[in-house]
Amino acid sequence: MRLTTYIAMDFWRNLRNAGNSFFVIVLPTALFLFFGASMDWSDGPVKDGNVSAWIMIGIACYGAAMATASLAGAAAVELQQGWGRQLALTAMPPGAFVGAKTVISLAMAALPVVVLNLAGVLTIADMPPGTWLAAAALTILGAAPFALYGLAIGLTFRSDAAVGTASGILVIFSFLGNGFMPLDGILLDIGRFTPMYGLVALARYPLTDGMLVGMAGPGGTDPLWMVLANVLAWTLIFGALCLLAQRRRTRRQ
Repeated sequence: MRLTTYIAMDFWRNLRNAGNSFFVIVLPTALFLFFGASMDWSDGPVKDGNVSAWIMIGIACYGAAMATASLAGAAAVELQQGWGRQLALTAMPPGAFVGAKTVISLAMAALPVVVLNLAGVLTIADMPPGTWLAAAALTILGAAPFALYGLAIGLTFRSDAAVGTASGILVIFSFLGNGFMPLDGILLDIGRFTPMYGLVALARYPLTDGMLVGMAGPGGTDPLWMVLANVLAWTLIFGALCLLAQRRRTRRQ
């Protein structure tokens, strides 16, 4: 089997997974249509765009992070359940398997971004074309650290249900990360330290330049260094959790 054939087959298999596709594509689109395209405040101005575009970016971050986390977690569970031994009987080297999963994760992460941006174009979301492209690219690239989150869960628990639970927790992270609707006060203060906040703020930076959007309008800014520090810190935390989970698994063997 060619590597491209394996990538296409595995991508299609993940896409046909009803539960995975619901959380990655259907739920984010429904959330955007409700919160970002039908509310009274949806066409309010945000820099050179509007609130609808601001919400669309945040929800796209949720969908992309969900895609990378669920695929990485499922891959870890597959390997622990013996799929690695099956691959060893084929001509596919371990590096090719990792590369294939990386391509599939990026493709799945791009899927909700494309669908949501299309929904934004067809509704009332508005941004300059360059901002659309920059925000979409940062959303996909910024979701990569959540593959480590999914991998850590998959290495710790040998159950597909555990990966599903981890995906559900991302909904809470996305809310606290200012992804679904503008947060103010203590919720925003808490949210700044959560994993999704950095990704969402980074993806919105081409639109907002760090400006915060609240229920009462703009209020304050997030400096770029703080946003990047959040992303880097949680990448290191997720990476450390992966190493601990792998060492624990190795000791058990």
